[in-house]
Amino acid sequence: MKVFILIRVKHIYSFQLTTFSYLICIREERTRCRSVVMEVNYKLRQFTPSDLDSVVRINRKCLPENYSNLFFINLHKRFPATFLVAEVNDSIVGYIMCRVETGIPSFKVLGIARKGHVISIAVLPEHHRKGIGYGLIRQATEAMNFYKAKECYLEVRESNIGAISLYRKLGFKIARTNRNYYADGEDAFVMAKVFS
Repeated sequence: MKVFILIRVKHIYSFQLTTFSYLICIREERTRCRSVVMEVNYKLRQFTPSDLDSVVRINRKCLPENYSNLFFINLHKRFPATFLVAEVNDSIVGYIMCRVETGIPSFKVLGIARKGHVISIAVLPEHHRKGIGYGLIRQATEAMNFYKAKECYLEVRESNIGAISLYRKLGFKIARTNRNYYADGEDAFVMAKVFS
């Protein structure tokens, strides 16, 4: 038995409803295809201060790197277009927060560049593999254009194979390794993407 997964995606931007339809096709030898369609509806929108408790709860549940409430609010005030939440059935299930910095380009030795930095992204485990993380990163990196960013970068644990694969699908490449980056001593890949 072979299993094929075909994905039809409908995107409506400007922080509107995004619908993913997963068509799962199960084929036996040369027989006809049986299919099951699963709809996953979620909405991406900008973070508001009233979302803080939900975002902090997700951060604490999903990541060992935790931030103070003041840190979240400060990033929201400075870069509201790149601080997004994902909702399923009016409940927040994920977030991404970013900032824009000036520094040395990720793939060049000389010069200065305006760079988006993905500080933190998390999606509740029960909502993994539904395209929500992909949607959050894609929308946040597009919003970085508002701040005139020329590239984007993030840090990811070397052991986080799933996240590394997702970032590669979105056009990120490994630029370098930061040794002992995390509190537990694990190294981080710095992955970056240049905007065209």
